[in-house]
Amino acid sequence: MPSNFEISFDLSQIEEVASDLLRQFKSKKIWAFDAEMGAGKTTLILALIRQMSEMKPEGSPTYSLVNSYKSDEYGEIHHFDLYRLNSIEEALDIGIEEMIYDNLAFCFIEWPKKVEQLLPQETIWLYLSPLENGTRRLEVRL
Repeated sequence: MPSNFEISFDLSQIEEVASDLLRQFKSKKIWAFDAEMGAGKTTLILALIRQMSEMKPEGSPTYSLVNSYKSDEYGEIHHFDLYRLNSIEEALDIGIEEMIYDNLAFCFIEWPKKVEQLLPQETIWLYLSPLENGTRRLEVRL
């Protein structure tokens, strides 16, 4: 996969897509998932976490804002769901800056536009869109 690319896939291919993304972008620690509600952000992030560890991820951290996991191979993994975030101050209160700038932890962020000003330049942006036939389009930009 080149640095910027676009693919279409259906949910039966989600584990393969997650594996391919990790293989291509393993060096990127901050992943911003931008999409409308129901486009598949959480589903893709959970597939990524399954590929990275033996853990069975819990789903979206909608109310807690962040779920954290540990992987023998990848280290710490943070899954943020910022949908209910009301302000940058709230993000700072949960320690988002420390987690993002840890340099060792992977951060998968849903609704990243709410904290875009905090994200480092090297953030990988993933844009998901549902298509008419039940597939998803994924565009990745570095």
